[in-house]
Amino acid sequence: MIEAGDLRTGVTLKLDNNLYRVVNTTYNKPGRGKASMRTTLMDLRTGNTVQRQFGAEEKLDNIFVEAEQVDYLYRDGNLLNFMNPATYEQYEASADLFGDDVLYLKEGMQLELRMHEGLAIDYKLPTSVVYKIAEAEVAVAGDTSGKVTKKVTTETGLVVQVPLFVNTGDLIQVDTRDGSYLGRG
Repeated sequence: MIEAGDLRTGVTLKLDNNLYRVVNTTYNKPGRGKASMRTTLMDLRTGNTVQRQFGAEEKLDNIFVEAEQVDYLYRDGNLLNFMNPATYEQYEASADLFGDDVLYLKEGMQLELRMHEGLAIDYKLPTSVVYKIAEAEVAVAGDTSGKVTKKVTTETGLVVQVPLFVNTGDLIQVDTRDGSYLGRG
């Protein structure tokens, strides 16, 4: 059990027989009255978010989540396949769990998969990943007084804004938190 006042982003809760991950929290302490915690919770089954407010002293049922280092193997339709390199145990997760982050996954990539009762419920990508450019716009010479960029598409389908000198076949490093270009790979 955890007090609502101690909730932080990333905590997994069990409410109304559903699993929720805390996406955002705001502590509210009015001049008079009791403190409360406003939260944004994501339903781990559907991906929908809901707003909930709890009294700061309210006890909530947080669950234990195991974190395993896994390698991404391949995608089979809507299922993503992973393997623990130490035990060779394989796991499946729905592509819906990853949402748009599925474009960051590439074969052999190591990441952290969070499990509850044998089911993948959450993940943590590495901070930066190196990708090969599959397609790049043609650089156009012109106004270069500011920061000039172009769009490229990586081997996984991820679209990234990069400097003009990056071409098809080059390796680039991308920040998985915001999809920004970090440098050459």
